[in-house]
Amino acid sequence: MGLRNQTVIDVRHLTPHELQGLGVSQLAYVKSVHVEGEAAFAIHAADGTPMALAETEDLAIAAIQENEMVPARVH
Repeated sequence: MGLRNQTVIDVRHLTPHELQGLGVSQLAYVKSVHVEGEAAFAIHAADGTPMALAETEDLAIAAIQENEMVPARVH
C-alpha cells in the first residue's frame, strides 16, 4: 500500500493559510510530551485538538497513517 511512501511534512515551514488548506481531517502532528513523569507522544489535529497518546513515536505515526492522515513531527 502507498502509506509507507507518504511524505512527512514539516509544519514549521507552512504559513497559517497553507496549514489551513491542508485540512484538519488530513493532517495530524506528533509531539513528544511527559505524562505523569513518563515520556509519551501526543497526536494532535492540525488545529491543535488533542486526539490520542502513544507510547512511541513510531506507534503515533502508524496510528495517524492507519486513519489515512498525513503525519507531521513537531519538536
